[in-house]
Amino acid sequence: MLTDLPAFAAWRFVDAVDGFEVVYLAPGRLRGHTSAVEDGQAYAVRYEITLDDGWRTRTARVWSDTVAGPREVTVASDGDGHWTVDGAPAPHLDGLVDVDLEASACTNTLPVHRLTLRTDDVAPAPAVYVRALDLSVVRLDQTYRRLDGHRFAYTSDGDFSAVLTYDDAGLVVDYPGIARRAF
Repeated sequence: MLTDLPAFAAWRFVDAVDGFEVVYLAPGRLRGHTSAVEDGQAYAVRYEITLDDGWRTRTARVWSDTVAGPREVTVASDGDGHWTVDGAPAPHLDGLVDVDLEASACTNTLPVHRLTLRTDDVAPAPAVYVRALDLSVVRLDQTYRRLDGHRFAYTSDGDFSAVLTYDDAGLVVDYPGIARRAF
């Protein structure tokens, strides 16, 4: 069983991205900010995600600011796997439950809270993926396999894999090559 979430958490991005993320956590809500530089491009992202009681994403509002200017996108689920992007139906996202923000280590906590995996259980956890620079919204196929009480083998599209380590509250502590928990 997971412990209560802290009021806030923070991550320092490592290797692929140079930056920092801070999130404020409350029941049914994640509110965060990221500032980073990736491949010579700077971005600042702000997000607010609302969740139902089962840790399924209901809405995600994401704002991004880059040298190209500010952008905003809202993705919303009806709770039955149907999504809209800025109010327009998005059938390419049908059946998805979670949102995963490219600019966030924190969003990898959603499947861990939602899925009740025992050691060696594997579960697909495809997600609505929002890119940081242009806020494009695509499907991201990913899986989680529980290795032990705090570690999950994570895979996603593009042959990416890593062993993610979580704390007792189900927040990422170490995401190799991406982020480490700073607080």
